[in-house]
Amino acid sequence: MISDRQFIARASLAFSHDVIAAGVAWLAAFWLRFNLEMPPAEFAHAAYVGLPGVLVVHALAFWLFGLYRGLWRYASLPDLQRILVAVGVAALAVPTLFTLWGPEWVVPRSVYLIAPVLLIGAMSGSRLLYRAWKEGALLGMVRHPGAAPVLVLGAGAAAASLLRDLANSDQWRAVGLLDDDAGKHGSAIQGVKILGALPQVGEIAPRYGVSQAIIAMPGATHSQRKRAVDLCTAAGLQVMTVPSYADLVSGKVSVSALRNVELDDLLGRDPVALDDAGLRGLIEGRCVLVTGAGGSIGAELCRQIARYAPSRLVLFEVSEYALYAIEQEFRDRHPGVPIAAVIGDAKSEPRVRDVFGRFAPQLVFHAAAYKHVPLMELDNAFQAVENNVLSAIVTARAAQAAGAAKFVLVSTDKAVNPTNVMGASKRLAELACQALQGAGRTQFVTVRFGNVLGSTGSVIPRFREQIARGGPVTVTHPDIQRYFMSIPEAAQLVLQAALMGKGGEIFVLDMGEPVRIADLAHQLIRLSGLAESDIRIVYTGLRPGEKLYEELLADAEHSLPTPHPKLRVARAQASANGALLEEVIAWIAAARDPGAEAVREQLRAWVPEYAPAPRGVMRSGSSA
Repeated sequence: MISDRQFIARASLAFSHDVIAAGVAWLAAFWLRFNLEMPPAEFAHAAYVGLPGVLVVHALAFWLFGLYRGLWRYASLPDLQRILVAVGVAALAVPTLFTLWGPEWVVPRSVYLIAPVLLIGAMSGSRLLYRAWKEGALLGMVRHPGAAPVLVLGAGAAAASLLRDLANSDQWRAVGLLDDDAGKHGSAIQGVKILGALPQVGEIAPRYGVSQAIIAMPGATHSQRKRAVDLCTAAGLQVMTVPSYADLVSGKVSVSALRNVELDDLLGRDPVALDDAGLRGLIEGRCVLVTGAGGSIGAELCRQIARYAPSRLVLFEVSEYALYAIEQEFRDRHPGVPIAAVIGDAKSEPRVRDVFGRFAPQLVFHAAAYKHVPLMELDNAFQAVENNVLSAIVTARAAQAAGAAKFVLVSTDKAVNPTNVMGASKRLAELACQALQGAGRTQFVTVRFGNVLGSTGSVIPRFREQIARGGPVTVTHPDIQRYFMSIPEAAQLVLQAALMGKGGEIFVLDMGEPVRIADLAHQLIRLSGLAESDIRIVYTGLRPGEKLYEELLADAEHSLPTPHPKLRVARAQASANGALLEEVIAWIAAARDPGAEAVREQLRAWVPEYAPAPRGVMRSGSSA
C-alpha cells in the first residue's frame, strides 16, 4: 500500500509537472502563433512578463479541481474530465486577469486559444503514456510471454476490464474474443481481436492452441451462461467466469477475480426483485428470531435480515457447533447488528417460552426441521413428526403469547400430496399454523419451496464427493426430477412472502423448470474438467419415501397470483382447528417411539392427502 508520505510526494511531483507544462504551453503558443519563429520583441515581452500570472492561475485551478486525488497508473476518463474542466476554467481566468490588470503589453488572442489545447495534450498524454508503461503496453511490450493462451467469451465492458488486468498476468494471455454480435467481428478491444461468434469456439480454439476459456458476461442470463459453458465443454475447454454483476456492482470483487463455473451459474435464475422499502419497514428496529439459525436456510435468512437493521437478531439453534459458526460469522461480518446466540431445542416448551419471554421477538422465522427424506422414513419416523410438528406448534404458540406480529413457517414442496413421513409431517405443521390463525394478533404465514443448491443434505455436495473419489456417481432413477433454486434466492423470497402475508396463506415460490438429477450429474462431471467416460453414473433405485416428481401445489388446491412474479398463494381446501393441535400434542406426549408403520397410520388420519409410497422399492445396478 502507498503511505501518506509517498502519496504526498507523488501528488507534489504531479502538481509540479502540470504547472511546468502550463508554462511551457504558454510560451509554445507564442512560438506557434508566429510560425515557429521568435515573436517580435513586444510580444516576447508579454510572454515572459505574463508567465508568472499564468502559472499562479493554473496552479490554483489544478489544485481546486482535485487533479491529484488519483494515481496516474489508473488514469481514466474521469481524470480527463477533470483536466478539461480545470484547464478550461484557467483558460477563461487568464485573459480575464490580464484585462482587469490592464498591462501595457498585448497578448495575441490566438495564444489564449492555442495554449489550453497544448496543455490538455501535455497533461493527458503524459498520464496515458505513464499508464501504458506501467501496464506493459507501451510499444507493444509483452511482459509474460509464457502465459497460457485463453479465449474470452463476451466483448463488452467486463471483457475490456478483464483484458486490462490480463495484460499484467503471468498466467493467462488473451488471444481472442468471441461475441454473438456480428457487428463487432473483426474489430479489437485492448488490441485483442474479436474473432467470431460463440458457436465458433470449437474451430477457433485449436487454431490458437487454447485449452481454457473465460466467460466475461456478468450480466448474462443463466440460460445464456449455460449455453456458453456447453459450447466450451463440447470443444474440450476448461471454463472460468468473471464474478456476477451483483458482486461487481457491490464492490466485493474485481472483474479479474476469476473462478470456476459453479452449478449455481447454470441452474440459478434471474435476481429477485425485493421490496426493500417494505422489508425495511417490516424489520428495521424490530427484534427478529430465527429457529434453525445454523442451518443452510436459517443462516441465509439471518444474513438477509441483517441488511434491514433489526434491533436484535436472535439466533436459535440446537447444534452448538452450528450456532458457534453463525455467531462468529456475524461477529466478523456484521458487527453492527446486535445478536443473541441462543442454544435450545425448538420443541422444548420451557426453553422456547423462556427465550420468547426474554427477547419478545416481533418477527419469527421457523426454519428448524428434519429434512432428509430417507432418514426420516424408517428408523426415525416418529422423530420426524415430533421435531417437525411439535417444534412448529411450540414456537408458534410462544410467538402468539409474546404478541409477535408475524410467524413464518418454512415448509417444503414435499408437503404437497406427500408420499413420505417428512413431507406429511411438514404438511401437518402447515395445518397447525393455519389452526392458530385468528386466535391472536399474530399472523401465520407458510412458505413452500423445493431443493436449494448447496443446502445441508443436498444431492450436489454428495455428487462432488463422488466425483472427487473418481466415481461412480449414484443417481436413484434416470427420470427423477427436482426443482432447484439458490439459497439466497429462497431466503429472499421467504422475506418477501413474510412482508406480503396477512395471515393464513401458504405461499408457493416459483421454482422454474424441474431439473433431471441425471442431467445434474452430467453437468457436474463436465464442470469438474472430466469427460463423462471418466466417471460412471449408476442408477440405484428410488429410496424409501422418494417420488419421481415433486409438486408445488396439491391437487385439491388452487393458486392465486400476487404482486410479486415469483410468489403465488396456494389456497388449501383442507383446514384445521385447535382440536387437531391438542390431539397431535397428546399423541406425541403419550407415544413411546412407535414404529414407522404406526406413525404412517396416524399421519394418514391427520393428513388426508398423504399416500405412503409402497415399501421395498427394488434397486438396480444400471449405469450410464
